[in-house]
Amino acid sequence: MTFHPRPQAGEPQPWAFPAPERGTLPNGLTLLRCHRPGQQVVAVEINLAAPLDAEPEGLDGVATIMARALSEGTDKHSAEEFAAELERCGATLDAHADHPGLRVSLEVPASRLAKALGLLAEALRAPAFADAEVDRLVRNRLDEIPHELANPQRRAAKQLSKELFPASLRISRPRQGTEETVARIDSAAVRAFYEAHVRPATATAVVVGDLTGIDLDAVLADTLGAWTGDTAEARPVPPVTADDTGRVVIVDRPGAVQTQLLIGRIGPDRHDRVWAAQVLGTYCLGGTLTSRLDKVLREEKGYTYGVRAFGQVLRSTADGKGASMLAISGSVDTPNTGPALEDLWKVLRTLAEGGLTDAERDVAVQNLVGVAPLKFETAASVAGTLADQVEQELPDDYQAQLYAQLAETGTVEATTAVVKAFPADRLVTVLVGDAAQIEEPVRALGIGEVTVVTN
Repeated sequence: MTFHPRPQAGEPQPWAFPAPERGTLPNGLTLLRCHRPGQQVVAVEINLAAPLDAEPEGLDGVATIMARALSEGTDKHSAEEFAAELERCGATLDAHADHPGLRVSLEVPASRLAKALGLLAEALRAPAFADAEVDRLVRNRLDEIPHELANPQRRAAKQLSKELFPASLRISRPRQGTEETVARIDSAAVRAFYEAHVRPATATAVVVGDLTGIDLDAVLADTLGAWTGDTAEARPVPPVTADDTGRVVIVDRPGAVQTQLLIGRIGPDRHDRVWAAQVLGTYCLGGTLTSRLDKVLREEKGYTYGVRAFGQVLRSTADGKGASMLAISGSVDTPNTGPALEDLWKVLRTLAEGGLTDAERDVAVQNLVGVAPLKFETAASVAGTLADQVEQELPDDYQAQLYAQLAETGTVEATTAVVKAFPADRLVTVLVGDAAQIEEPVRALGIGEVTVVTN
């Protein structure tokens, strides 16, 4: 039998996160373009400076309804016609609202980029916000809320935000609004929010993909470049304050066979020099199946399918007023809730006493840096990261610099950062589970005052 010769590995090539070309259109729209040969599906991300802090009092969720309504008809197309035009382009269009602002995402084959950008510009320039469409979106959102509250992970996240942040901060309340606030939203409120915050002068467009043979300047001039609007002063960003006094809140779910746990506090944003070390240390603590938390809670004790530690940016500003959520999340079987928390706290204390090992640090660097090119194989992944950098007021080369910093971060530095990020006595613990079974074992741990809520 004759075998084909075994393929030989090629020579490794140096890699860096793609650098965009930055510019500004005559209407004030900031543009980042990034040519990626071979990426025939072009990704476009639009950042709109409409943060949740800007929502009128009592109308939490209006930003979400507005984002969803952008593709529900324009001055030229009904909702059905607009959807059909997108399908003819082979394009997908999505929009969502978050604390820093609104994000509109488009993916389309390069050959149909001009047509799809025209539809995107139409949605941004002249959305219809028809009464019937807005009312339907409001009803849909109201239907979603009970399902979210029934989801243990969502319920835990809602409670943690409520516990950490003062009620005066928008960040303490659900991003997409509550039943009470969403029920107040109508087409007039949606249009008012749109007119107050959506304009090209405060927006940024990111275009990533194979742009060979595409006169992008001409395409943009005919589409996004034709979008007009007034300028606006930058909104003041309120500082993020939080109370991370060690305590436990149990959200009672009688009969639950598992306990969802979410343990968190706030930390620095990506402008802080400790961010790279914090990312590395947090990965060693709970970033993968071989992390310390999983080794103990999953492999040794069998309490869970997995526990993760992570840092999530809440708001990132160049003036240092930003913050991130530092959290540990997972689920354990109800009878072992107390023992699992006890072992989790032992992991944190052992880490503080003995530190990380060089082997743990090396594995984390390899996983975070060595496989980074795979994470950015698609145009959408590159565009999303570039848009994140814009949203978080970071320089265009931030991601490339971060990987270099991760590779240079030592074991001691990573240990210091993760211990500071997760101090055993300054963590707010939210448990969604059967209070009748887990309250007393949790109280016995002494990790903080225990409160039970039933709603």
